[in-house]
Amino acid sequence: MKKFKYFYNIFILLFSIITINTYASSYYGYKQNIKFPPFTTIVQNSSSSVVNISTIKNSLYSIGTGFIISNDGYILTNAHVVNDSDQIIVNFKNHTVYNAKLIGIDTKTDIALIKINEQDLPVINIGNSDNIQVGECVAAIGSPFGFDQSITSGIVSAINRTLPNDIYVPFIQTDVAINPGNSGGPLLNIQGKVIGINSQIITRSGGFMGLSFSIPINIAINIANQIKIYGKVHRGYYHFQLMDQVNL
Repeated sequence: MKKFKYFYNIFILLFSIITINTYASSYYGYKQNIKFPPFTTIVQNSSSSVVNISTIKNSLYSIGTGFIISNDGYILTNAHVVNDSDQIIVNFKNHTVYNAKLIGIDTKTDIALIKINEQDLPVINIGNSDNIQVGECVAAIGSPFGFDQSITSGIVSAINRTLPNDIYVPFIQTDVAINPGNSGGPLLNIQGKVIGINSQIITRSGGFMGLSFSIPINIAINIANQIKIYGKVHRGYYHFQLMDQVNL
C-alpha cells in the first residue's frame, strides 16, 4: 500500500509539472501574439511637434497645448487656450521658449492659429478624420495640469457627437484621459497622425470622467487655413451648425 501511494504521489507531481509547463508555454505564446498599439513609436514621431502653451491674462497664468502644422512656425490650438491673452508663450520639448503671435481665432469652433518666428520646425503628421472608425485605438499628448509631454490612450467611443447644448459640431468622443492643460493638443491614431484636437470633457468633478471630445482635424485645418488667408472664417463655406465651446 505504501509503495502504491509513493508511485501515485510521483505521478501526481509529474502531471502537475507537465501541466504547469504546458500552461506557461501556452501563456508565453499568447503574449508573443498580442499586438499592442505602437504608442512608443507614436511618441517618438510626434512629441517634438507638440508644444506647451502658457498664457498670461490680467496677471493670471494658464496652460494648454498646441502642435506645429507648418515648418515656418504656425501652431494649431484651441481658441479658449489663447483668447484675450496678453502674452502667449510656447515651450518646446527641448525646453526652447518662444513668444507667439495670435494670428486669429474662431470661437464658434474653438480653433486658434498662433505663430512663432522660427524656421525648419518639426511638423506633425496630419491624418484624415473622415476615416475614423469607432473602436480604433487613439492617443493624446498634452500638458495636463502643467505636466507637459504626457501621453494617454484609449479608443474612439463614438463619432459625430453633439454636446448637451443642442448646437452641432461633429465631435469625436473618446475615453482618452483629458484634463485641464490638454486643451489644444493632438488626438493621434496608431499611425501617429493627428485626427483631432482635444477640446472638451463632460464632467461633474472638474476632472476626467471618461468622456472626452475632440474636434475633427479636417474641420480644424480648414478653419486654420481660412484664418491664415483671410484672418477670419467665412461661414458660408461650411455645411454644419456651430457649437459654443465648453472649456476644460
